[in-house]
Parts: sequence; structure tokens; C-alpha cells
Amino acid sequence: MRRAICPGSFDPLHLGHCAVIHRAARLFDEVIVAVSTNPNKTHRFSEDTRIKLVREVFAHEPAVVVEPLASGLIADYAERREAVALIKGLRNSADYDYELPMATMNRSLTGVETVFLPGEPSLLHVSSSLVMEVAALGGDVASFVPDPVLRAIERR
Repeated sequence: MRRAICPGSFDPLHLGHCAVIHRAARLFDEVIVAVSTNPNKTHRFSEDTRIKLVREVFAHEPAVVVEPLASGLIADYAERREAVALIKGLRNSADYDYELPMATMNRSLTGVETVFLPGEPSLLHVSSSLVMEVAALGGDVASFVPDPVLRAIERR
């Protein structure tokens, strides 16, 4: 089985994330969406809520598994889960510049490769922080997030 990991905080999950995960599921037998919690970051949704939302969105995608990403190195996690690749979506050259050193380090630590997937052109402007900022200011984010996420944002 060729397994890949798509790590991220998904705070919240948006359609750009979904597009990358769906594409990865066509390339690999299994894609683990590893939901992380960065202690240096203020999360809008709890880890449990983020996991629940991602699971709900991908409930009908048998190749997608959602689990929490425990603390530690993603390279070690990938090795424990016998993953051959990490999946990273890129919106622009700044994303590439940020991700490349990590990809190189992960490969040197455990041999895990990183696969970069270009973002969906119509969603290149979408980020989790921008979605939440627009929503907080009363803007309509329905065209940027899956329905379960929209409902969770509206409940906040």
C-alpha cells in the first residue's frame, strides 16, 4: 500500500485543502490527513473539532483517513505510519520557499519524500486565516469552505 500524509492544522479546513486532499487520494492508496496543533499558535477551533470536521467532509472518501498528529517530527510520524510521501499544497512561490527546506530536512531525517501539488487556480487566494478574518468581519465565506465547516464558523 502506498500511503501519504497530508499534515496541517486545518483551522479551518477550506476548499483549497479539500482539492489537494482529493487529488492526493487519486495518487496514493491511502492519504492520512494528520491534523496538527501548534502550541505557538492560537487555534480558532479545538483539535477535536477540526478532526471531526475533516472526518465529516471526507466521510465518503474511503482512501482518506483522518487522525491527530501527535507532537514530534512529521518525518518520524511518517516513518511510524509507513508513509512514502508527505503532501503539501502550494499556492505561490512563498509557500514553496517555506516548504522546501522542511521537505529537504524530512527526506534527510527518514527518507520520506514530499510531493508538492499546485493549488487549484480558482482558490489560490484562500487561506484559513483569511477565511476566518472575512467571516469575523461579517463576510460570506460559503464559497471557500465545505458546508460542515461553514456551519461551524457560523456557530462560533
